[in-house]
Amino acid sequence: MIAIIDGGSTKCDWVILENSGKLKTRTTTLGFNPNIINPDFIMQEIDKNQELFTLKSQIEKVFFYGSGCGTPDNAQKVADEFQKTFPTAEINVKEDMTAAAYAAYNGKPAIICILGTGSNSCYFDGNKIRTDLPSLGFLIGDEGSGSALGKHLLRRFFMKKLPKDLEADFIETYHLTIEEAIRSMYHNPRANAYLGEFNKFVAERKKHPYFQNMVFDEMKNFLDYQVLPYPEVGESEINFIGYIAYIYEDILRAAAAELNLQIGKVVQKPIESLVEYHKKYILNLE
Repeated sequence: MIAIIDGGSTKCDWVILENSGKLKTRTTTLGFNPNIINPDFIMQEIDKNQELFTLKSQIEKVFFYGSGCGTPDNAQKVADEFQKTFPTAEINVKEDMTAAAYAAYNGKPAIICILGTGSNSCYFDGNKIRTDLPSLGFLIGDEGSGSALGKHLLRRFFMKKLPKDLEADFIETYHLTIEEAIRSMYHNPRANAYLGEFNKFVAERKKHPYFQNMVFDEMKNFLDYQVLPYPEVGESEINFIGYIAYIYEDILRAAAAELNLQIGKVVQKPIESLVEYHKKYILNLE
């Protein structure tokens, strides 16, 4: 059997295929970003999943694409933990940007962007992935992401910048104290996911003019920092992967239009497209 995993910071989407390419099962686990969690957590989390625990001795190949796996050291840490869990399997670990490039590939070169809990970008010509810009994480990077929008919301709430109606809604929804927020941000190994959870409040009210402007400005921020530096930006489509890109697609396209950029494909969850890419180009099952 073959395991293909799209690993975000918040959660991992798994697809298990039989060697013929037929679907065996789908499941999810928590995210395995090695910048956020202790790698020992990976084996524990997989073994807690009954479907994976039952099938793990039958899995012969693992393709894991994960947030935080862009450095050789982090990729090796994750690979080592997967090897412990699937001792007889061939383990392949690459960064989530590779998964995004494969999933968003439509037969022609493009700038590929991730907008989920975090954010990132690359250029993919169909053969090679070129990453011109580093991923700086949620503290000083991740423009346009769920964690960035959550950070904006919290800052504006506590600094009394929200309009009165949104401030009242926020208080009623969360009953959040500054002490609790500080503790959850600075003493939490998943602080980026914690911040990203506040995006739900924004998404549910995304038609509010205040949030329209906030999200628009943050999408322009993403395009400015993570798209415009690519020399191919004027001639290539810009394809997006991720929940944030999907739910704010109209605002994202408006921000791109203001910068004279061409957005092509927007995919909410890359796992299905990622599986099809593997079947066609890597496993040669089609």
